[in-house]
Amino acid sequence: MDLGIKGRRAIVCAGSKGLGRGCAEALAREGVELVITARGGEALEATAKAIRDATGVSVKTVQGDITTEAGRADVLAALPDPDILITNAGGPPQGEFSGFELDDWRRAVEANMLTPIALIKAVLPKMTERKFGRILNITSYSVKAPIARLELSNGARAGLTGALASLARRVAVNNVTINHLLPGPFDTDRIRGNWRQVVAAGTSTMEELERNAVKAIPAGRLGTAEEFGNFAAFLCSAHAGFTTGQSILLDGGSYPGTL
Repeated sequence: MDLGIKGRRAIVCAGSKGLGRGCAEALAREGVELVITARGGEALEATAKAIRDATGVSVKTVQGDITTEAGRADVLAALPDPDILITNAGGPPQGEFSGFELDDWRRAVEANMLTPIALIKAVLPKMTERKFGRILNITSYSVKAPIARLELSNGARAGLTGALASLARRVAVNNVTINHLLPGPFDTDRIRGNWRQVVAAGTSTMEELERNAVKAIPAGRLGTAEEFGNFAAFLCSAHAGFTTGQSILLDGGSYPGTL
């Protein structure tokens, strides 16, 4: 299926690994030119080269922290008027509510709520002027089913969803869509990093954690970055203009349930 976005230009945040890379690769296969950003330069350049070699599309890299004003400014300088914006940032640390200070909450909101809002505010005027725009926020399963010990992420990501609900409906008339993808348990560095913290506490092993996670997934497995990226690419396509303001679970059927 031709998604009708060949020659479009996209910003993909946190695009060097995991779900962000899955999105970047899927868009590139459709002929979309890319600007990808990440904090780690080595992984970023390796991903960019792999995508260029596989697809032949233009891939620019911007090394930096997208959750900072300077990081966002650098990305927008590289591509101030994208047709497609995929926001993504690593989630806040897990822990007990009693252990979080107000500064922890501020950092979580800055990274996982205010950063997407700032990027959207910057790119939206040109999208509405061109009568085409696709904005996709990678948030979390926790928006619909809050996860224990991830209170910082639960709050910030739910806040983003609420903040953009009315906007998504106002700009739809201009063929600009704003949607959220809510990943459940995907085989990424993020989920394995969380598991390693549990293992470090001496309460379980990696094998036990993976086995228990998979048990709770009706699909019987963790998701892959490739299938996530393919789904994201469709939501960014010319055929997805009637889908907006949605929070779409990709969780292998886990909701409602406990991971």
